[in-house]
Amino acid sequence: MKMERGWVFQHDNDPKHTARATKEWLRKKHFKVLVWPSQSPDLNLWRELKVRVAHHCSRGDLHEGMDQSTSYRVCRPARKESKRLSADELMNTLPCSMLSRRPCTLHMLLVCRTEPIECWCGGELMGGGAHQTAELSAEGRGAGEVYTWEEVQKHSRQGDQWLVVERKVYNVSNWVKRHPGGRRVIGHYAGEDATEAFTAFHPDQKFVRKFLKPLLVGELAPSEPSQDHKKNAALVEDFRVLREQYEAEGLFRTNPLFFLLHLGHILVLEALSLAILWYWGNGWINTILCTLILATAQAQAGWLQHDFGHLSVFKRSGWDHVVHKFVIGHLKGASANWWNHRHFQHHAKPNVVLKDPDINMLKILVLGNVQPVEYGVKKLKHMPYNHQHKYFFLVGPPLLIPVYFNMHILQTMIKQRDWVDLAWYVSYYVRYFTCYAPFYGVIGSFVLLMCVRFIESHWFVWVTQMNHIPMDIDYDKKDDWLSMQLKATCNVEQSFFNDWFSGHLNFQIEHQRQALIWSFSPTSLFPMMPRHNYIRAAPRVQELCKKYGIQYQVKGLWEAWCDIVRSLRKSGELWLDAYLHK
Repeated sequence: MKMERGWVFQHDNDPKHTARATKEWLRKKHFKVLVWPSQSPDLNLWRELKVRVAHHCSRGDLHEGMDQSTSYRVCRPARKESKRLSADELMNTLPCSMLSRRPCTLHMLLVCRTEPIECWCGGELMGGGAHQTAELSAEGRGAGEVYTWEEVQKHSRQGDQWLVVERKVYNVSNWVKRHPGGRRVIGHYAGEDATEAFTAFHPDQKFVRKFLKPLLVGELAPSEPSQDHKKNAALVEDFRVLREQYEAEGLFRTNPLFFLLHLGHILVLEALSLAILWYWGNGWINTILCTLILATAQAQAGWLQHDFGHLSVFKRSGWDHVVHKFVIGHLKGASANWWNHRHFQHHAKPNVVLKDPDINMLKILVLGNVQPVEYGVKKLKHMPYNHQHKYFFLVGPPLLIPVYFNMHILQTMIKQRDWVDLAWYVSYYVRYFTCYAPFYGVIGSFVLLMCVRFIESHWFVWVTQMNHIPMDIDYDKKDDWLSMQLKATCNVEQSFFNDWFSGHLNFQIEHQRQALIWSFSPTSLFPMMPRHNYIRAAPRVQELCKKYGIQYQVKGLWEAWCDIVRSLRKSGELWLDAYLHK
């Protein structure tokens, strides 16, 4: 096309546009690329192109046989204009100047239909023929349009994702890639009502709605119910009332002394382990005692970071984020963002296959009643699943934290270029080896750390899985929030030891329920219920479950642990039966 350097492109965030090969091609051609802003006003150019191309072709004004000199002459005005505009000016004047570019764009489309072209094409990099988005999308109907649930539910695929918040319909297809909580947690609600999840995960509603506004494409039709998939609206209303009662009673107010003492006892345990080595040396008995103390400190730090990760301590969530990074990064040697992205998915869709990462067993185990049969029918035998209740003791509790979590955390931080979390992660290991290398050397300190992780991993697995593995595990049934959560979790009996040992996760129902109970406060800066108030919240949650006929399970600690093994055995038997006979 005889085009010199200086041309400016803009294309959307479609995967083929953000691919490394595309970026490398543009770089080699020395083209500038404008950043694609959210909801860029592209004026539905592709539909307009389709109409105008047909119009010009019928008139014969343009045709595919035009030579290079003619096409160069037609494009000259657009080339001169692009040289006069800076990148910022070009973006700001895009809607107005688009009209002057369309004749050039139309000609380029006709002349270069079968080969890549190197020109500004109204917001897209043209090449290889027609683009799949030539059809007029529904979002072009405007923010004043109304939609039915049937229309919204059609937009539930990757790259085409809508959701509903308080009856407003939003197109989050491009936003998911920039979502601070990760693209998966928001994608899990594509095509659904996400009001409860949205308000649950965003304490500062006023701030977050600034990002929602440009994504608005309409609202539900007045004839449509607020709840999709025939969910129970009465149940939601009852929880709204319950939440107001809790707020009036002060159950959302934190007792600072509780968390201060919890952090203090972790620091005391860390100091005690060093004091033992300092005063009595590193003999076998002292080393074993030190290992147990450090494992206890690590487990308790895990429960504490969980509180800060859920923004349930400070009135301002910013402080929760800062202290969360300190506790999980400097005290535990892990990543706050890695934890958030995994754990929020778990709360959004607990025990839902393909959506809850906590039940992704990497084909080592099969869980529930559905997945084992599915594997058996397909004759999948990655492991001898009928013996999984036995080898679970070898691959589950011992290896989760020392091997899988450590590798996945480091990989995620490097892949995501999360240098802040990586700095906190490194600070933990610098502190640890500085303290313990003088007593054991580098290799001995590493072995000590692996022993600590080994014990901590057992602690973590048995506490966190006793509430979930024995419960219902299935694909997404689009249940209402309460039913979905109650099917996926249970409680363990309350006692001082159980509360301390499990970090109050023995009140797993109340912990899961929080996300609904406090989700209806539009202006609250402190939406998370502190865990020291779970015991006061539990009785009325239990009454409400009884009212709607939803099972509220409470088990003993030992019974809950045994149920893990019994559940794995049952799932293994289901797999074997399906594998042999179906």
